[in-house]
Amino acid sequence: QVHLVESGGGSVQAGGSLRLSCAANGRTFGGYGMGWFRQAPGKEREFVGAIHWNGLITYYPNSYADSVKDRFTISRNNAKTTVYLQMNSLKPEDTAVYYCALRLVAGFSTDETHFGSWGQGTQVTVSS
Repeated sequence: QVHLVESGGGSVQAGGSLRLSCAANGRTFGGYGMGWFRQAPGKEREFVGAIHWNGLITYYPNSYADSVKDRFTISRNNAKTTVYLQMNSLKPEDTAVYYCALRLVAGFSTDETHFGSWGQGTQVTVSS
């Protein structure tokens, strides 16, 4: 069982940046793809992006009118068993609790039911 802990959230002004971290304990971390999701108040949890086990492939949602992939970058350091979410040019609509999770299936799933071992989340608040 892998236990995930997110950190790095906080309050920033619009246009600012934050880097979230997701630290994992568990010797199987390196074999899994990892995903980031977020949930704003009163809204469903939504996919932010994911990275394959080797760190060479990342993918982001295509459905956002203003795609996060132009502003957010996912990376990982398997030696440190940590995944990162670098968020630049933050907007008030990015305000949410951000979660990381293990991807339990191969491929390019964005479905949260295909992810597990969810962390507790870290709050990101962007003010205008």
